[in-house]
Amino acid sequence: MAQTDNKKFFENLTGAGKAIAVLTSGGDAQGMNAAVRAVVRMGIYVGAKVYFVHEGYQGMVDGGDNIKEATWESVSSMLQMGGTVIGSARCKDFRTHEGRLKAAHNLVQRGITNLCVIGGDGSLTGANLFREEWSGLLAELVQQSLIDEEAAQKYSALHIVGMVGSIDNDFCGTDMTIGTDSALHRIIEVVDAIMTTAQSHQRTFVLEVMGRHCGYLALVSALACGADWVLIPEMPPEDGWEEKMCQKLSATRSRGSRLNIIIVAEGAIDRHGKAITSSIVKDLVVQRLGFDTRVTILGHVQRGGTPSAFDRILASRMGVEAVLALLETTANTAACVVSLRGNQSVRLPLMECVQMTQEVQKAMDEKRFEEAVRLRGRSFENNLKTYKLLAHRKPESELPHSNFNVAVLNVGAPAAGMNAAVRSAVRVGISEGHKMFAVSDGFEGFSKGQIKEVKWADVGGWTGQGGSLLGTKRTLPAKHIEKIAEQMRQYNINALLMIGGFEALECLLQLCEARSSYEEFCVPLCMLPATISNNVPGTDLSIGADTALNAIVETCDRIKQSASGTKRRVFIIETMGGYCGYLASVGGLAAGADAAYIFEEPFDIRDLQSNVEHLTEKMKTGIQRGLILRNENSNENYTTDFIYQLYSEEGRGVFDCRKNVLGHMQQGGSPSPFDRNFGTKIAAKAMQWITKKLSESYRQDEGRVFANTEDSACLLGMRRRALVFQPVVQLKDETDFIHRTPKEQWWLKLRPLMKILAKYKTSYDVSDSGQLEHVVLSRPKESEAMAAI
Repeated sequence: MAQTDNKKFFENLTGAGKAIAVLTSGGDAQGMNAAVRAVVRMGIYVGAKVYFVHEGYQGMVDGGDNIKEATWESVSSMLQMGGTVIGSARCKDFRTHEGRLKAAHNLVQRGITNLCVIGGDGSLTGANLFREEWSGLLAELVQQSLIDEEAAQKYSALHIVGMVGSIDNDFCGTDMTIGTDSALHRIIEVVDAIMTTAQSHQRTFVLEVMGRHCGYLALVSALACGADWVLIPEMPPEDGWEEKMCQKLSATRSRGSRLNIIIVAEGAIDRHGKAITSSIVKDLVVQRLGFDTRVTILGHVQRGGTPSAFDRILASRMGVEAVLALLETTANTAACVVSLRGNQSVRLPLMECVQMTQEVQKAMDEKRFEEAVRLRGRSFENNLKTYKLLAHRKPESELPHSNFNVAVLNVGAPAAGMNAAVRSAVRVGISEGHKMFAVSDGFEGFSKGQIKEVKWADVGGWTGQGGSLLGTKRTLPAKHIEKIAEQMRQYNINALLMIGGFEALECLLQLCEARSSYEEFCVPLCMLPATISNNVPGTDLSIGADTALNAIVETCDRIKQSASGTKRRVFIIETMGGYCGYLASVGGLAAGADAAYIFEEPFDIRDLQSNVEHLTEKMKTGIQRGLILRNENSNENYTTDFIYQLYSEEGRGVFDCRKNVLGHMQQGGSPSPFDRNFGTKIAAKAMQWITKKLSESYRQDEGRVFANTEDSACLLGMRRRALVFQPVVQLKDETDFIHRTPKEQWWLKLRPLMKILAKYKTSYDVSDSGQLEHVVLSRPKESEAMAAI
């Protein structure tokens, strides 16, 4: 774990002599502070001067104390704070030529020619206009004798990089904007709380969420809580929707449900452009059905609170990427915006994104709603398709009849989001015309015949439930293979969907091997990765890992807060993950850790000593708290107790230590919005793949399914930008079976970010940094780009 300088990195990306200003503009969004922190620390790290611009563009126009140089310590303790600590304001002055002239003067006085703007499309458009006018503004300042010719030549070009901070996720070109995931957390917390009271009183709740022009929050929260109906501006309901909605609500109640949830985006409209408000929906339900109905308007609650783990990581990655982009710009480089595509950072021309965002609104104004949905991007389109598939049950007469039986089971340790995946698989399977069977207690239950048919209503309300409602065991099928084959035969199971972690991968491999002896396993087999450890080969992300990360980050925030007002203190936190350091590393990045000890990156006593010295130096600068994360199996000798005792002894007189083992709390709790939707979407995709494979492998002459090719036993995982079905036998070479991890892990590239942001001099691999792409060309045609919900 030695900290080494990378000379090439500093030679190519030195920021010496450069000045960068960072501002937040427009509405606030959780995660903005994490982005500001990353810009400041990365900027200082490469040798640039970094300035805060307080109160957005207003501060830039007013100048004075609104533009202050930032220090490393000035962004300490910002990571977990909501809103924006440097302030944000709508600025009429900046919209005028005189205002921009004042802003240019204030920047030139401080030698600032690099701007990092965190805001919405309006803020970024304003920044681009400022950049285009820059040389003219400088000429005017020379004319007015406010600056000299030398200064005008020295600061002749203004460079702009944007990051989108908006809870609405209404900016084209990025899968997620900073703040969206946190806003979804707030919504889902409210929905989960409301559902308990609604069930008690048999009530209907109408929830109004933000989204004046974009229905992303409404759509994704509807998907995450299994809402009965959702109304969004991009896809207004067909005429006569009132009757259809009431029929749906009535049918849900008649099947035994005690509640109804309707989610309305604040900008929802009908096909004629007339607003559909939450009060209109409430009155409709009361008048037509007589249901006890309540309205909850979430309002600015959605903007508040601490940022989620996802938003902290997203903002930190984007902030570092923004600094790299500014260092690489030339006088001819167009302004760019740092975006997220799948699991990758990309740079996109700012104005291309703004124009496409404006095209969405234009399409909606002209009532080209299908076009508006398409322009929102594949992630939005897929969310809408999946919601329609799961929420609206077709009458029996309209369902296809496939005569296929599909079984679903959970394998391994429980992970939050498993139940959402089961619900999605069951409902999509029924929609495809299959008979769906649920297996209790994994393959152990399978061998004992714990198999029963499940209907549409049986999985109602499962989305928000933590753990595994089906029950799950770590038992592998090999020792019960004959009994399992017998149950496959008895129930005539034509396909299997397994949802689980590393054990599920091993189960799938064992079933493939058993095909040569038991034809019962010559059927389509599919696995969905679900484990908090995120240690499954073939996928960048697993169901459950995001919920565990949020549990870790939330606990670290509380632990760090416990030290406020006390003497200097360092916390040693042990995370789960087996031999996989994902939770410790990515949790460390999100929680602002000083170090994370993991098995994949060996460390020795010299590294521990170096970390202690590093913390001692930091404490002397006034920082009060330190945070060290250790993965449970990172080293058999350097245990959590050992590290705690070492730090306690070596830090004596400077800081004291506390230790915490987080344990199984990382596995518990309600699934995060990300895990609910990731589970829901990949399960829906898996069932559609199973349907296709069943059709391809059905032997008409024999009246049975027979599939024994490699591509009929697959793992569905997310690779960079795409959801990919990978034959499980091909994943053997990518797997370290002894330590139960993939041989290559993408998140290891994030570890230098954590070290840089903790003030270590380290190498940073810029080969994977974002490259400038174009909005339309960068959208993959056949893939399901989806890093986030």
